[in-house]
Amino acid sequence: MIKLHERFKSCIQDLGRSLSGRVQDREGLMRQMREALECGLIDLDALEMLEGVLGVAEIQVRDIMVPRSQMVTLERDASAATLLPIIVESGHSRFPVLDGHRDDIVGILLAKDVLRVFAASMKENFDIRECMRPAVIVPESKRVNVLLKEFRRNRNHMAIVIDEYGGVAGLVTIEDAIEQIVGDIDDEYDIEDEKNIRKESEQEFFVRGDTPIEDFNEYFGVALLDDEFDTVAGLVMKQLGHLPRRGESLFLGKIEFRVLRADQRKLHALKVIPPYDVIPLEERLKRD
Repeated sequence: MIKLHERFKSCIQDLGRSLSGRVQDREGLMRQMREALECGLIDLDALEMLEGVLGVAEIQVRDIMVPRSQMVTLERDASAATLLPIIVESGHSRFPVLDGHRDDIVGILLAKDVLRVFAASMKENFDIRECMRPAVIVPESKRVNVLLKEFRRNRNHMAIVIDEYGGVAGLVTIEDAIEQIVGDIDDEYDIEDEKNIRKESEQEFFVRGDTPIEDFNEYFGVALLDDEFDTVAGLVMKQLGHLPRRGESLFLGKIEFRVLRADQRKLHALKVIPPYDVIPLEERLKRD
């Protein structure tokens, strides 16, 4: 990690010396950085991170947050027996705590704090209010570069995002912000094997954005067509008319598509909900 940091720092210093006095605007800077890549002064990874650093100043929290509908929350008065299954099933490490109303966030609960209580055999006297930490509140219009500075200065990892009316719009984590610079960081939505499509339940499927439309059609027994794009992500973005945010959804035919993971560059993963039971392709092949 130290070597990588030193290498990146060296690339920035070399690039700065190379561009000194030659750049008048952002477009010129981007052009010069790409020329530096072609000359071998920096590599592709460094270029993408530099572009990400420049990009976060233009991105607002609303563009990267987990929308309210996708938040996993806990109730302040819930018992330990009720909380534990939610914590385990979600796989998250931090949870907003509600006081009976969706817009009344009273704190943040860390999974490790709950584990500490149970490890000390104190579960009979468990009180979520003793484990809660203060919730950080930020407006959805805040710039991501400013948010990153605040996260670093205050050592926070999660913030609750509010809209202009003071209602909860979603949440944002430090991981969401950092991904805008370094690219994807594997999380609970990542597929660990090589499959583009994975069955989650009877009528819910995890689909990679780069799944070929032809493979999608074969798996689900449909006939989605598009002459401009080859992948499901391309088809979804065409229908929406923009690069979607996490939590957005649309219907293609009678099939619902929900965006699970997306950033400023790419749509990575979707939840697909057909209105009928689907027999996975591998099972159909076995039967045949």
